[in-house]
Amino acid sequence: MGHHNDEQDLLADLVRLGGVVALTGAGISTDSGIPDYRGATGAALRRHAPMTYREFTHDPQARHRYWARSHAGWPVMRRAQPNAGHRALAALERAGLVTSVITQNVDGLHGTAGSRQVIDLHGRLDRVTCLSCARITAREEIRVRLDAANPGWAPEPDRRNPDGDVDLTAEQVATFTMVDCTECQGPLKPDVVYFGESVPKERVARSYEQVDAASALLVLGSSLHVYSGRRFVMRAAERGIPVAIVNIGPTRGDDLAAVRVDASVTEILQGLAIHSDAPEAPLESTRA
Repeated sequence: MGHHNDEQDLLADLVRLGGVVALTGAGISTDSGIPDYRGATGAALRRHAPMTYREFTHDPQARHRYWARSHAGWPVMRRAQPNAGHRALAALERAGLVTSVITQNVDGLHGTAGSRQVIDLHGRLDRVTCLSCARITAREEIRVRLDAANPGWAPEPDRRNPDGDVDLTAEQVATFTMVDCTECQGPLKPDVVYFGESVPKERVARSYEQVDAASALLVLGSSLHVYSGRRFVMRAAERGIPVAIVNIGPTRGDDLAAVRVDASVTEILQGLAIHSDAPEAPLESTRA
């Protein structure tokens, strides 16, 4: 236990110096009720392989199935609230210690919690894009249209997946009606990066800029299995920028970490926010 506390002290020292860029993964959202792909529950949850970009764009049936499952699972994603970890991270930004958040999550919870400088590396589920004309629509608007197109279609899913979709029967999928883009009648896609799809270049460039200017990179709740997040840890290590990792269980960046804490992200972040005197909510009286 002593070792654990030493690592936590080192982490607190790093954060107190400021200039921290946070890289977050699914582990920061598990306390908001959004399951993790690779955590304890992940393996059991994923009965179907994640949809690939090619499958989504080339196979209308697969796309239809995706939207049926995603629409059935959306109410839970929509109701998910930021947890104490998200709030503590936003407080550390207000205190001037965290400069930005690069997130691999698509739940939008950092923004809701009050983080201002957020790069949504893999996009956001609350936005929908048209594959033909690239028009962006709020997911809420699509939900309203889908509800209108599917009166009485209300499956009771027994299991949820991390990206907000649920498992449905073939019959439930067959009785679902999809809608298209109101502008050009093109096919709609959630504004998220699918497996086999590249993260938009400007997003990657912006993330590298943040990491290059950081005093430390703090990885929160990511196993770093996916290259799309791991590359920033490699970049920091290359530049001699200390990397601190907080995650339950091993990660693929452990050998590059100066500080490694195996613990709940929520718990550690709350501790950091308290010890760095980061206010839980902005104190209006201190604003000039």
